[in-house]
Amino acid sequence: MRTLVIMRHAKAEASAPTDYERQLTERGHADAVAAGEWLAEQGVVPDYVLVSAADRTTQTWEDVAVGASWDLTLAEYDQGLYAAGTATALDLIREIDDGHSTVVVIGHNPTMFSLVQLLDDGEGDDEAGNQLAMGYPTAAVAVLSYDGDWSELDEAEASVVAFHVARA
Repeated sequence: MRTLVIMRHAKAEASAPTDYERQLTERGHADAVAAGEWLAEQGVVPDYVLVSAADRTTQTWEDVAVGASWDLTLAEYDQGLYAAGTATALDLIREIDDGHSTVVVIGHNPTMFSLVQLLDDGEGDDEAGNQLAMGYPTAAVAVLSYDGDWSELDEAEASVVAFHVARA
């Protein structure tokens, strides 16, 4: 069984010289650390992390890793994930080596939310599914369970087993 964690970056500044350069707010940093702490409490220990290369997502990853006491070097920063739609984000996950059993993806909305909705088979945790239906705000984290090769991951083939919106 594989674990896929899909996270939206934490709260970011409203503006910057470019959207790509937007930084996390003070609350965003605190929420990302809290998300990491929650993931550690769930027993999630990734062996691969895929992060959008935008400033706010890389900062989210760094804070999540601190909160969870994870190795920062696990991350691969992908510029394509920044502007990726749902299909492209799924393709990036399908390219992950099958030697990895627990993967964390940190990106942007609406793609992260639509990706979780696409993958969800509706057979996971009812409470998590109900919370997920309320939306995917900043620092939202969905944990999905999947039985298969990453290259075969497709629509409605993973179960949402936990959902959390980190607020410090």
